Amino acid sequence: MTIIVESLDLGGNGPRVVVKDTIDVAGTATRASSKALEHAPLAERHAEVVNHLLAAGARLTGKVNLHELAFGTTGINHYTGTAANPRFPGRIPGGSSSGSAAAVAAGLADFSLGTDTGGSVRIPACCCAVFGFKPTFGRISRKGVMPAQTSLDCVGPFAASLPMLVRAMTMIDPSFVPAQVPQRAKVGVLRVTAEVAIQKVVHGALTASGLQLGNVELKHFGAAYDAGMVVINRETFAACEHLLETGGVGADISGRLTAAGQTSDSALAEAEQVRARFSEEVDHALSRFDVLALPTMPDFPLRLEEAADTRAVLGMTSLVRPFNLSGHPALSIPLGSECGLPVGLQLVGAKGADEKLLAVAERLLLNLHSAQAR
Repeated sequence: MTIIVESLDLGGNGPRVVVKDTIDVAGTATRASSKALEHAPLAERHAEVVNHLLAAGARLTGKVNLHELAFGTTGINHYTGTAANPRFPGRIPGGSSSGSAAAVAAGLADFSLGTDTGGSVRIPACCCAVFGFKPTFGRISRKGVMPAQTSLDCVGPFAASLPMLVRAMTMIDPSFVPAQVPQRAKVGVLRVTAEVAIQKVVHGALTASGLQLGNVELKHFGAAYDAGMVVINRETFAACEHLLETGGVGADISGRLTAAGQTSDSALAEAEQVRARFSEEVDHALSRFDVLALPTMPDFPLRLEEAADTRAVLGMTSLVRPFNLSGHPALSIPLGSECGLPVGLQLVGAKGADEKLLAVAERLLLNLHSAQAR
């Protein structure tokens, strides 16, 4: 079970925390689980988010594995080995923050940090049945986080419970003050394409929550997914093109990275137009609802042998990637299913309203647990 790639013992006596190996920790190399970075220099200083963790008394115990160069959704890594999915053996752990989710699911950390450029916190959170949160874009400092330049990527926490996730946010964002849990909330239920079994679980949870539900349709949703792919391809190629020359990038990633280099200026300009339209559309929907709700993934996590082709499985991010493009905060809540496989309920909030989103999630879970107890 390749989860921890470097053991550490830094900080205080607070929660045990591990961080994705795209986040600088002074005195260690940031290798992003790639042979191309095996000789990377040691970081001279902590990433700003690590400084926040240590200042808040967290105990930093390790750096964890990921999908190579954070450029994939399955978590499969042929160089470092693939982090095993502790709760669903034989299933993918999800990517790219595979080790971050698996560490929490395995009880190796009280919470962990990953990064989310196209679903890379929410997808592994769903696969490993833990909570995973992508904050509002720009809310959490990315100083000292790879890649240095991005218009999509967010540092975000994983935890086994929502209260621990909220505690994590208070430790990595000094401006975060938990909001009071509301008595009621309006939830806009997004019409999306997903397997019937997934839709059934999500619909059942939302109905049982007793919250006021209304239907929402975002007409630019599909275009936002496509535009998000264009932007991540352009930005990842810009950040990692030089690594192709080392010959150390895995075949699956080098192929995808080379293809990403063909992204045209016109495609990028069109993607930015879609970003503006979709962001406005989501903002408008959130002026009518406290949160939006939809599944995290359109299907159950694949078995490892089914997920060998990275490019063939990119569709698993179809329901999460649009909100990287728009920059809205999004949370994946773990739910069960009749077949025993994990389902994620994704809640999306207004930009900057991360505290409100997590408070509404707490109300939904409290109501759901109360309904299940009756």
